[in-house]
Amino acid sequence: MTIPNLITILRLCLVPLVIVAIGQGRWGIAFALFVVAGVSDGVDGFIARRFDMRTEFGAYIDPLADKALLVSIYVALAVVNVVPGWLAILVVSRDIMIFAAILISWLMNRPMEIRPLVVSKLNTAAQIAFAALVLGMMGADMMPGRVLDWAMGAVALLTVASGAAYLARWLRHMTGPAPALRR
Repeated sequence: MTIPNLITILRLCLVPLVIVAIGQGRWGIAFALFVVAGVSDGVDGFIARRFDMRTEFGAYIDPLADKALLVSIYVALAVVNVVPGWLAILVVSRDIMIFAAILISWLMNRPMEIRPLVVSKLNTAAQIAFAALVLGMMGADMMPGRVLDWAMGAVALLTVASGAAYLARWLRHMTGPAPALRR
């Protein structure tokens, strides 16, 4: 077990704490925990690269921790009526679609190389920024305004664009020539 993997597991353990804080309307605590989770994501990645502590386990658990945090926050914010339900459904549906595509590819013995696309990186950045903006505004007891509307639109647009890009890549992969069977 490496230090970056331990940090990632601790980040995963923060997820229920953030969700409980949102559910209880403790916005300052939710925002602080979200910031801690974000900083820990950067720290574990830096340590893994800088000290050559990258592991296969870390390659799986790190994005899982990120997705668990983001998806949980969007669902929790929708449940407490801070963001519209359609936005949470959009964010969750995209991730389910990508997971299902990877699973189907694997089950059909046509595994895909998993590489994030540029639009996906932009989408993740927008989702994180929007979650931080909402949590920060709620923690500061600020009224949502046009900035929040524009940010929500950007998240929705990038989520759809990212999902469509992954779907197109997956369809090209699945309808292309079958890989040679190994004996």
